[in-house]
Amino acid sequence: MGLSARIRTRDGWAVSHAVVTVTNMTGTQVLRAEADAEGAVRDAHPLAPGAYTVIVTAVGYAPAAASAIVTASGRAEVGTVTLARRGGTELPPPGPWTVDPAHSSVAAVAQHLGISSVHGRFTHFSGAIEIAPDDVTKSRVEAVIRADSIDTGNGMRDGHLKSPDFLDVEKHPEITYRSTGVTAAAGSDRWTVHGELGMHGVVRPVDLDLAYLGTGADPWGGTRAAFRATAELHRDDFAMSYNQVVQAGIAAIGTTLKVELDIQAVQGESLPQG
Repeated sequence: MGLSARIRTRDGWAVSHAVVTVTNMTGTQVLRAEADAEGAVRDAHPLAPGAYTVIVTAVGYAPAAASAIVTASGRAEVGTVTLARRGGTELPPPGPWTVDPAHSSVAAVAQHLGISSVHGRFTHFSGAIEIAPDDVTKSRVEAVIRADSIDTGNGMRDGHLKSPDFLDVEKHPEITYRSTGVTAAAGSDRWTVHGELGMHGVVRPVDLDLAYLGTGADPWGGTRAAFRATAELHRDDFAMSYNQVVQAGIAAIGTTLKVELDIQAVQGESLPQG
């Protein structure tokens, strides 16, 4: 065998159909091969002994170069070549991903009486992510949250939050989010997701500060990606201006909400059955 190599992302996943070009010391191309679906390159043509440069390219990734010495065996064993996303930014492998609600959480925190916080979460939601192959800034995310699934651990308070004073779940049963763009932030794993949040019959632009936490195999034979995202919302922006003022002019519930998302997504267009 003349050339063998493995092409991987920084978190160890195959870069399928990467192109490997081998040049000799004069810059002449002597071999060109394409990686398979597993990111493996195997070319049986023997190479003349000497020093070579191996250049690896793939759509959406920055090129990488490695040196190889070919002995009398005619083999060039390059090993693993790691490709970084173009611009130094990282996201999961391209394609569709489906949010797994069983291993994700959608939570919100509001100030209470100016001295403590009320923590709530939505227990029913779904979401889909599409990582664009050529330009990751064109990746998309959509999510739907069932408004009446709000849970703060207090039945009376939950009932009030579902009422027309707040979410008005009878008239507006769903909270929706649709991205309009993605831009890289500081750090290779940090992103800003631009999108529109629909809640209480109002649609407003809302940005998510997103951290990509990595990708790995799960025990069920699938591939999972993890994200954490935060955003700050103002209730008044969504026509939820109700408030009760207690003694000393302190608002019972703060007007600002901090949204905290911990998301696991499974590679593919649907969740595994079972």
